[in-house]
Amino acid sequence: MSKGPKPAFANPALFACDPQHSKGRRFDEPPAPTRNAFQRDRDRIVHSTSFRRLVYKTQVFLNHEGDLFRTRMTHSLEVAQLARSIARVLGLNEDLVEAIALAHDVGHTPFGHAGQDALNGCMEQHGGFEHNFQSLRVVDSLESRYPQFEGLNLSFETREGILKHCSLRNAQYLVDTELGAGSQKAIQNSVLVSVGSRFLDRKQPSLEAQLCNLADEVAYNAHDIDDGIRSGLIDINKLSAVPLFDNFRLEVEREFGSLSTRKIAYETIRRMLSAQVYDIIDSTQVAIAENKIETLEDVRSARPLVCFSVTMRDQSTQLKRFLFQNLYRHPQVVDTTNWAKGVVTDLFNAYTSNPKEMPTYYQSRTNLFRAVSDYIAGMTDRFASAEHARLCVQR
Repeated sequence: MSKGPKPAFANPALFACDPQHSKGRRFDEPPAPTRNAFQRDRDRIVHSTSFRRLVYKTQVFLNHEGDLFRTRMTHSLEVAQLARSIARVLGLNEDLVEAIALAHDVGHTPFGHAGQDALNGCMEQHGGFEHNFQSLRVVDSLESRYPQFEGLNLSFETREGILKHCSLRNAQYLVDTELGAGSQKAIQNSVLVSVGSRFLDRKQPSLEAQLCNLADEVAYNAHDIDDGIRSGLIDINKLSAVPLFDNFRLEVEREFGSLSTRKIAYETIRRMLSAQVYDIIDSTQVAIAENKIETLEDVRSARPLVCFSVTMRDQSTQLKRFLFQNLYRHPQVVDTTNWAKGVVTDLFNAYTSNPKEMPTYYQSRTNLFRAVSDYIAGMTDRFASAEHARLCVQR
């Protein structure tokens, strides 16, 4: 087994984000006496309502299908762990990485991607639904905790990392809102920059944001294998078709002999994760050197730099194809997915037909369809199921 690069605890790199030089918050606040800007962001995220709800939101298996399957909460924690480990070696800002990782899914609907797809379909004629854009909406305006402003008022760098994908339409909306005429009436900070600008200018986000994006992929591939085997929907022997998994499985069996299926899976996944982490570290260091990256502005003007090697990218793609065919498209998962889509669609129709079924705050919003979308997106699996039973099933 490859031991990977020698452990290193790099000093902050010149191309890392520095909280002392943050591009600021949308509303001016005095600095915290004991925490830097990114630590403060992380703490606000952890204490938010939307973050707590993640423990009852689906990753692949519904929250009530088993106590040991991953949820959006545990997934976010795993992403944070992986990303911080890599950031430490690369000299990136660990506090920023953790804040982005913990918040990246706060805009996800109940029932995972099934809920997202259904809500996007419902909103097709009303601006659509993008879960990354929704995560930004949550931290910018939907969280309501502070007397001075709506949202969590996070720093630019954290907000940028949360918005890892965005349609050009929504990017333009952000630019117009944050930089357009009269915007300073609502946004007090004098730093004229929008998190939507990079999508229009075809620039890259910080390395911390790039890292969280790739750590997200690594984490869900690994834990979906684990949950798939645990559920019985994936036979570990079928994974012989996936070199990234099978090479380490054979290595484990040669080294330890007879083990239970669970221990073989655990140890194989652990080694697979380590190999991917080491590959990201090595490949990213090579990309930084080849592109002569010295500053954060160099990062934004270059190609994506946090990456797999060509070989690891191919192996990761093979793994994703396997999971799509054998887990995400498994008949049992598809049945649940179709049911979940029906629940979200029924709820959308019920609330748009009778807004008084929603809390007063959502009833009073000017855009009814976006209000209904926000309300449903914030639901946990079990609350959405209960509301469906109350509003739809009995009818």
